[in-house]
Amino acid sequence: MSGIVVVDQRGDWPVDIPGIEVATAWDYLTQDSFTRLRGARVYNLCRSFGYQTTGYYVSLLAGARAHKALPDITTVQDLKLAESPSVLNDEIEELIQRSLARLGSSEYVLNVYFGDSPYIRHERLARALFNLFPAPLIQAKFVWRGDAWRVDTLNAVALGEVPAAHLEFVYQTARDYFTRRRGPRRRRDSTRYDLAILVNEDEKEPPSNPRALKSFERAAEDLGFSVDFLDKSDYGHVAEYDALFIRETTAVNHHTYRFSRRAAREGLVVVDDPESILRCANKVYLAQLMERHRIPQPKTMLVHRANLGDVVRELGFPLVLKQPDSQFSKGVIKIETEADLKRETREFLERSDLIVAQRYEPTEYDWRVGVLEGQPLYACRYFMAPEHWQVVKRDKNGAKREGSHETLDVKDVPRQVLNVAVQAARAIGQGLYGVDLKQFGKVVKVIEVNDNPNVDFGIEDLVLKDQLYRRIVEYFVKRLDEQTRARQ
Repeated sequence: MSGIVVVDQRGDWPVDIPGIEVATAWDYLTQDSFTRLRGARVYNLCRSFGYQTTGYYVSLLAGARAHKALPDITTVQDLKLAESPSVLNDEIEELIQRSLARLGSSEYVLNVYFGDSPYIRHERLARALFNLFPAPLIQAKFVWRGDAWRVDTLNAVALGEVPAAHLEFVYQTARDYFTRRRGPRRRRDSTRYDLAILVNEDEKEPPSNPRALKSFERAAEDLGFSVDFLDKSDYGHVAEYDALFIRETTAVNHHTYRFSRRAAREGLVVVDDPESILRCANKVYLAQLMERHRIPQPKTMLVHRANLGDVVRELGFPLVLKQPDSQFSKGVIKIETEADLKRETREFLERSDLIVAQRYEPTEYDWRVGVLEGQPLYACRYFMAPEHWQVVKRDKNGAKREGSHETLDVKDVPRQVLNVAVQAARAIGQGLYGVDLKQFGKVVKVIEVNDNPNVDFGIEDLVLKDQLYRRIVEYFVKRLDEQTRARQ
């Protein structure tokens, strides 16, 4: 993918950066060579992004040409919205207060250049602003409102508006940004697509362990991808890729959802897609979805303050209480007495107006069936932790004990287990899902559907081995090839 800096006049950008072409806005908009160019990265440094100006059209037509623009037209529009400052205040309130603490004035203007600031104390705030509104040059004005700093205005700024004292910093930051990650590495001639894999090295229970991530990377490169591993600070780089694979635990009020949403908006093939994150993240939604599709699940109630008295009569003891956004056995509690029920529902209902209660139906193990594009991919049996009713047992200090596991060939899994798993996954979407189920003879019930299932080296890959990683990456290839054919 080539890089193009677009400016109003060539003299606006006097910096020579290997691999980066400088073009005027008029040339980019009118010359056939740019219209026909495939897979370009466009850095729009025009003097104005006003509606229907040349700068506006550079970002607008970059999208039409399937070029990756910074800023893209959506960011250009977002920066014009009156509510942008209030959105910023909600997203990064604490960071704003910390970064601007102890300033003597009542106003402060912060310039952000390619996600960086000339002042070390504001580096994190600059990165956060860029992550929310990815544009090369941003200016934010903050005002002191009696007890706290607030964002007053936020705008994309023209290169000509950058203070002369900052220009050398802008040029160096641009060099670093343009050459980041990919620049030092020679890409093979066979590379067709760029894949970003979002990870969190500090996550204690990631969905893929390091050896699995290495296997994904190897499979992707074998299938013609250039692969980069991103972390949450790389939000501004998402648009530079063709596909995004999220291998960090997802949540709705979280940067993983924002990554997914932006990737989908930019036209990337993304797993997990934002709709799947929204649907799988909430047990209330899943309970209603399974009921609507008549997919079997343990007897379930949506509990609220008005029907607490009906829970025991409907479900009996013991029962299982679930926080809607619970994960990894956290926020899932076995209830055995009226006192426990009153105490735990009171606590859960302080965080959510609706919670889930289910009849307790014990089994020796839970099934997990991995489903990709509506077809079973792998299957495991996760046994209950010793002397516990769940697969994972956690103590008060956060330490955990897990039960054993067994990975099976899909063809050896009972047909009813596969059928119910596929029905549940298809009710969510066509991506990659992990469906947890309980089996009682010929009766199979869905416990939950995960949008971000574990694919760990030494567990889920024990049967398919390298083929497991290859088949998941082939899904990206298939979707990207379909996109390419549609644009031709």
